Order: sequence, then C-alpha cells, then structure tokens
Amino acid sequence: MRIAVNTRLLLPGKLEGLGRFACETLHRITQWHPEDEFIFIFDRPWSKEFIFSENITPVVAFPQARHPVLWYLFFDWGIPAILKKYKPNLFLSPDGWLSLRTDVLSLPVIHDLNFFHDPQWVETLPRLYYNYFFPRFIRKAGRIVTVSEYSANDISLRFGIDRTKIDIVYNGINENFTPADEKTIEETRKKFTGGKPYFLFLGLVHPRKNLTRIIEAFDQYKKTSSDSAQLLIAGSKKYWTMDTQLAYKNSPFRDEIIFTGRLPERELIHVVGSSQALVYASLFEGFGIPILEAMSCGVPVITSNETSMPEVGGDAVCYVDPYSVDSITQGMLLINRDKKLREKLISKGFEQIKKFSWDRTAMLLWKSIEATIKLQK
Repeated sequence: MRIAVNTRLLLPGKLEGLGRFACETLHRITQWHPEDEFIFIFDRPWSKEFIFSENITPVVAFPQARHPVLWYLFFDWGIPAILKKYKPNLFLSPDGWLSLRTDVLSLPVIHDLNFFHDPQWVETLPRLYYNYFFPRFIRKAGRIVTVSEYSANDISLRFGIDRTKIDIVYNGINENFTPADEKTIEETRKKFTGGKPYFLFLGLVHPRKNLTRIIEAFDQYKKTSSDSAQLLIAGSKKYWTMDTQLAYKNSPFRDEIIFTGRLPERELIHVVGSSQALVYASLFEGFGIPILEAMSCGVPVITSNETSMPEVGGDAVCYVDPYSVDSITQGMLLINRDKKLREKLISKGFEQIKKFSWDRTAMLLWKSIEATIKLQK
C-alpha cells in the first residue's frame, strides 16, 4: 500500500499543535508498517529528523505554502503533480487541507472549525480561502478524522455530514512533561518571577485564547488576595491585539505580568511544572493539549466550560466561564486557597491523562486510514 502525506507542517523547532499531531502519529505509523510505502510531501527542503524510517520517500511540491495564493498553488497544482507521479492509494492530510484537482482518495484531519465560529479573528484573504475551500475539502473526503467529540458534532451539523463518516482520534501527550522536583521549581521561579509563585498562561497570544480577560481576572485576584503570585505568559505575541495591549497597559499589576515569548521544549516543561496552576480559559478549542501537559506535570488546571475542554478535562479540572472575568478570578482564588481541592485535582489529573497517548492516537488514525482505503474496494 502506498500513502501520500501532506507533511508541510513538519518544521524543525516549529511544531505547533497540528505539526505535533503529524509528527507523533507519522513517526509511529511509518515504523509500525514497514510493508507499506509513504510519500512525504513537503513544501520546502525537508529535515532528516522527520524521515522516520526507510519506507519513506520525501519529495518537495512547489511553491511554499505561505499565504492563500500559494496555498492554492501548492495544494491544487504542486500536490496533484506528485500524486500523479507516485499513484498512491490514499492522500492523508494531517492539517485538514486537500487537493481538489486529484481523484486520489483523501483523508483529512480537521482539528476544529474555529475560523467559521470566529471569522472576525481571521485576516480577509485567509478567511475567504477557508470559506470557499474547506466546505469543498469536507465534501471531497472519503472519511474525516477529528480530535474530539465536540469537533465531530460541529463538522457533522455545520456541513450535513453523516456522523458515521467521522472518526474521533484524540491527541496524545508529550511524555517529557513530568512533575518538576523542588530544585527545578525553585530555579525556574527564580529565573522568571524572582522566586515567586505564578499562574501560567500557555500558548499563542490570540484573541480566542482570551488573554485580555485573564489579565483582568489576575488584576481582580491581586486586589482580593494577599498572595504574591504573578502571571507568566509563555507564548508568541503574533496576534497581540489592541484589547490585550490595553488590558496589560492599564493593569495596576503589570510589573507582575511576565512575557517569556516562545520557549524551547525543555524550558517549557520546567515552566509548566513549576507553576501554581495553568489558566487555560480559552473561548474555543478543538482539543486543548496544554490541559493534558499541565496534568502530566502534576499542576492543577483552570479551564473553560466551553467547546471541547470539558471533554479533555473530565472531572480533573476547575471549570470557569471564559466570558466572565469574575468566574476566572474565582477559579484562581479557589485553586490558591483550597489545598484539598488542589490535591484532588492533581490526583484526578494523573488518572485523566491515562486516557490519552500518542500510541493510541496513531493506532486510531491507522484504523481510519484502513477504513478509508476500503472504500476503493
């Protein structure tokens, strides 16, 4: 069997959520199935770290997919040429994007539909591209993979897709996320917050991550509590909005709000494990990997009662209304003041993470690949 794979997001040192899903699953699948051939399609020279086994043939399709016009050229001209040459049984796309100019059976992994729910947060040209192409991708797909029950129902209802055509393949957990020892906690806090405890915001600074309200909630927390905790923001400011800038500028506690920028993995693990709690009050998530990463580190989680987050958090997190600053503040106060609750959430978190692993993710994705290929028979 020959499987072509869109691997444009396998970028060294830049694996975001979708890229991490592709890397972890493809690493396992290609090694578990040496009898099959995999054509990895990159949009630029590839890194050897992503050529996981001898049954992988890496190729480059042009041009580099960096903006909507190039997305179109890459997927509807570059990829069809590769598929015509190698004649695969299936085209797998871990980031959900397909080629409409090929008859090859296709399986996209559509992680969520955030760009349809909140189009105001998407620039004009990308929004037009998503609105035109994604409904067509979904109709073209032989089957569809997504990462949560929430997203599966969302896709089914929005596009009228038979729910039985959609497979749920949960994300896994990076096994390097483990509890920090006392020395690491002390050293990490000394480096970032002068030794003080901190609440952690983790992820890209984007409007749907709700940082504006989290900063406002932190202000209320500091006014209510005598605690010395600070707010540590670990993530790129790529989508730093005026609202968030004003919330930070107007905060009477802005000297206690620290931006680290994007951190290398080893340091990020220490930052998560040394935090007082993860504040992940996002407005919309197709999954929410940081919830599991914090649980793996033995850190309590404050998260939203919206979209997929209750599905991921189970009964092991403190839920808040992400649209309410007061609710987020109360979650922070509760985690700080109630020692028994902290211990309970940490214990339940260790149980909750047992439901998720990249091995299981890869096995379920392979089952979906097999089910899709059977459509040819």
